[in-house]
Amino acid sequence: MKRIAFTLFLFLCTAGGYLAFGQFEAKQDTIPENVLLEKQWSLGAMLHTNGWGLKFRKGHNVTALRQFTWEIEFSTYKGSKEVRSINPYFSDSRSYFYGKLNYLWFLRGGVGYQQILNRKPYWGGVQLSWVYYGGFSLGITKPVYLYIIHFKNGFTDYEVKEEKYNPQIHFVDNIYGRGSFLAGFSKLGLHPGAYLKTGLDFEFGTRNSQINALEVGGILDYSPIPVAIMANNPKQRFFLTLYLSVMFGKRYNK
Repeated sequence: MKRIAFTLFLFLCTAGGYLAFGQFEAKQDTIPENVLLEKQWSLGAMLHTNGWGLKFRKGHNVTALRQFTWEIEFSTYKGSKEVRSINPYFSDSRSYFYGKLNYLWFLRGGVGYQQILNRKPYWGGVQLSWVYYGGFSLGITKPVYLYIIHFKNGFTDYEVKEEKYNPQIHFVDNIYGRGSFLAGFSKLGLHPGAYLKTGLDFEFGTRNSQINALEVGGILDYSPIPVAIMANNPKQRFFLTLYLSVMFGKRYNK
């Protein structure tokens, strides 16, 4: 009888130890997802009303509901009146945008805040935040090059040369097609300015240490030096786009 009681006592002690250890491990697993992680970084891809872009962000908490963040962003920009054309008399000609003078890209660097409006519960859901940024914007232009037809004797004897597009002498009847994208990089134009951005960030998922989010908003770029994109349109100083971006990243304390 004593041996049975002693065996039962050892079993209860061992089982209790395993249960206690299991509870300790469960707490250890859940604690990191409940604590406030002070730092974060994220990468994102963006589609907007005039092109696409890529961005990187890094920041830290100012308060439990507010993060200070800096960002670097690259974005393309195309004119709203660009229409793809092709020379119908040459089957091997490449399409081009008639009247386009310059390619335009923006390189942005700025700082801002992410204000949490609705924190997601610990079991998961959607966290809603308001984001706003501002900073330096550098517009970079590259002239468009086209292959131009130069007729010699009649319409059967001609040669094709790659030239910088000139709307005064290049028309639909002598444009053969789009030139090399690499042509014109030695003649880049720089247009320093500023930008403002605001939007809403929707973060999904159950793990606080991971960032999986969609962001929608608007960006306004300003260039004191006006930019010519299309030949028949006035030069632009302001560039407004609406965007949708996907963000992936991590939160940490180290």
